[in-house]
Amino acid sequence: MRLWLKDSERKPDPAPVKTDDRLAIIVGLAAWVVALVVVLVIAQPFNGNAILGWTCVVGIALGIAGFFYTAARHSRTD
Repeated sequence: MRLWLKDSERKPDPAPVKTDDRLAIIVGLAAWVVALVVVLVIAQPFNGNAILGWTCVVGIALGIAGFFYTAARHSRTD
């Protein structure tokens, strides 16, 4: 088994796949919103642990920032 190939033996790199990452970010944002609702409705009244709610809020904020970053990057490549 060889661990490396000469440049003349290498196959060409495949072309990059064009994807739309915005859909994945939207699904993640929806999951964070559902988690926040669950924490606020079910979990929060029974234990005073506010870290769960803030975790969901930070996840939503990072998802929104990521969506705008990805949308801007997507519009530059088109």
